[in-house]
Amino acid sequence: MVQSSVLGFPRMGANRDLKKANEAYWADKLSRDELVKEAKRLRLAHWQIQKDAGVDVIPSNDFAFYDHLLDHIQLFNAIPERYSSAKLDTLDEYFAMGRGHQKDGVDVPSLEMVKWFDSNYHYVKPTLQDNQTFTLSSDPKPVREFLEAKEAGITTRPVLVGPVSFLHLGKADRGQSVDPISLISKLVPVYVELLKKLKEAGAETVQIDEPILVQDLPQKVKDAFKPAYEALTASGLPKLVLATYFGDVVHNFEVFPALQGVYGIHVDLVRNPEQLEAVVGKLGSNQILSAGVVDGRNIWKTNFKRAIETVESAIQKLGKDRVIVATSSSLLHTPHSLEAEKKLDAEVKDWFSFAVQKVSEVTVIAKAVTEGPASVREALEANAKSMESRATSKRTNNKDVKDRQAGVKPADLERKSPFPERLAAQKTHLKLPIFPTTTIGSFPQTKEIRIQRNKFTKGEITAEEYERFIEKEIEEVVRIQEELDLDVLVHGEPERNDMVQYFGERLDGYSFTTNGWVQSYGSRCVRPPIVVGDISRPAAMTVKESKYAASISKKPMKGMLTGPITCLRWSFPRDDVHQSVQAQQLALAIRDEVVDLEAAGVFVIQIDEPALREGLPLRAGEEREKYLSWAVDSFKLSAAGVEDSTQIHSHFCYSEFQDFFHAIAALDADVLSIENSKSDAKLLKVFEEKEYPRHIGPGVYDIHSPRVPSEQEMKDRIGEMLQWLKPEQLWINPDCGLKTRQWKETKAALTNMVNSAKAYREKHSA
Repeated sequence: MVQSSVLGFPRMGANRDLKKANEAYWADKLSRDELVKEAKRLRLAHWQIQKDAGVDVIPSNDFAFYDHLLDHIQLFNAIPERYSSAKLDTLDEYFAMGRGHQKDGVDVPSLEMVKWFDSNYHYVKPTLQDNQTFTLSSDPKPVREFLEAKEAGITTRPVLVGPVSFLHLGKADRGQSVDPISLISKLVPVYVELLKKLKEAGAETVQIDEPILVQDLPQKVKDAFKPAYEALTASGLPKLVLATYFGDVVHNFEVFPALQGVYGIHVDLVRNPEQLEAVVGKLGSNQILSAGVVDGRNIWKTNFKRAIETVESAIQKLGKDRVIVATSSSLLHTPHSLEAEKKLDAEVKDWFSFAVQKVSEVTVIAKAVTEGPASVREALEANAKSMESRATSKRTNNKDVKDRQAGVKPADLERKSPFPERLAAQKTHLKLPIFPTTTIGSFPQTKEIRIQRNKFTKGEITAEEYERFIEKEIEEVVRIQEELDLDVLVHGEPERNDMVQYFGERLDGYSFTTNGWVQSYGSRCVRPPIVVGDISRPAAMTVKESKYAASISKKPMKGMLTGPITCLRWSFPRDDVHQSVQAQQLALAIRDEVVDLEAAGVFVIQIDEPALREGLPLRAGEEREKYLSWAVDSFKLSAAGVEDSTQIHSHFCYSEFQDFFHAIAALDADVLSIENSKSDAKLLKVFEEKEYPRHIGPGVYDIHSPRVPSEQEMKDRIGEMLQWLKPEQLWINPDCGLKTRQWKETKAALTNMVNSAKAYREKHSA
């Protein structure tokens, strides 16, 4: 019999229940006990969904209040002293590491947060000390949640992040020099202790995630697998299914002899189906294969015909008892359920599958290969019709869009002049001081803004009433920025719901959900648009608001756009055409908007590309260079239609540039702003080493935390930056947009930021 398996389920709930509960707790509107009770309700509901669908292997410990890596930090007491010394409640200590804490005399920033491989999920980075020790929590969460499911009559497979991945994904704390992987001998005994407790609780198998096996790894990291898994597969411990995802493992086959003691190996056959034969050939004689054939990262229905063929190929080599049908990764990256979508166009809704539906898909495929296609004939026939509908739809076959793409020429990708000539024209035109200040774009989205947008969406107010409200909000934001004495202003984006959704709603080729929320980090959820067809811009998208903002201030106004790669990466992209095709279509649409903004009198234009790094293939080599080539070309195509005197900015989040600095330089943006406040300022060294000629705005404070850094703290940050950057290069700005912050903290932080910039301006002007 071929079993079915899910590697993880979304945490937030059908209606973002966990987000609401967390935020109520942070606002002192919900007690700790009430939050814990709500979390238990969600876990039980999610396990029941999978049980009712007939899933054989259901995960536990995939739930997290904030982040699963943060769970492991607390589980193993890898807690930096600045948090443990605060003597906070266990849950508050946990949240302090995730989002910072500034209350009751305790003032600590959050730990660094970075992208989870090439997804849009962010994890909290384990931050380790030279004298690091590990001890198991007195009430281990994986054991507690396994027993919770067991009490409800549901047998689960606990999920752990493996010890090698946990350490490799971590870093040394500031001022520390420890090499994380050197701690493997200290950490593994704690894993063994945890596995023993899980075995005592009744867990027969445990899923242990080692996703770093899809990356290029240093030899010392590869070598760490042998001692780790010799200990973790000792007798008396649960059987381990080692899970990899988001890539292939073929290049790390030298590690496989160290994994011979594990019960099974999971591989992602959606992202890299070609690895199947090689992986099967490397399995031990008794090891099982968990075949990830249902996409855990996207929302398209599984092509049952293709998936069944893949699984049957594995069965032919291994037999039915050694194959499990599984999701390719955790379903954390998909919305909860399609059932909530009452407004979707019937044609495109038929093409989609969310987490609840994907749970059923693994059971259909498992049944088809176990009992034969006739046992699920109705489901297979319906699936085939969906595949045909999508392939032949007018949405996916737009001749006008394809013809325009065919006409793109190399000259369309280049600005009129090199940067030195552009810089001279911009100095004359914009008249900015040294250390110019700006923000990344968005300002706080107040409750009133959300109420008015909701009223407009529901038709409770007219377009004219909504427009007057938006203009009032824009004027207030502009006046606040003038009072703060920022140098380059923004209109604040009160009309925008999300930096990708807003644009997608104004482009042909997109579709939108009502409740398709996906966790990005902590309580932050996004509702990714879905690219359902060929993309084009039927009309201007941002010009009216930016033009109005420019008309009411004498200071330069910055138009805010989302770049083609970010629009693509933060959407659910099509899986039937290459992403480079979709990116170029988006670039042409954004190019039209850039040209229209300039014509409307907006001469600073920011094209945000925070997802450029995120889209980087996980391994160096030809695939990565091909991606960077078409990604850079897409940005340049979007930006190149303006005059020299118009300044093009771009923004990047959580970017470590060393691996692809040549591509950053090739974008030819006049000004880059980057996330830097939670990173070591030495990351800026690459800009010095490469003699980067253009301007840079490393973030001077973290907007993901409500904490307000002092003026001196920001001055110190600027001083660190000037070790690597020239004064004439440096812009002063926050890390990212201010949409999720409150006005009080925003004004306080920006006041400190502007004052710190002025201090350096006076110093360098003396």
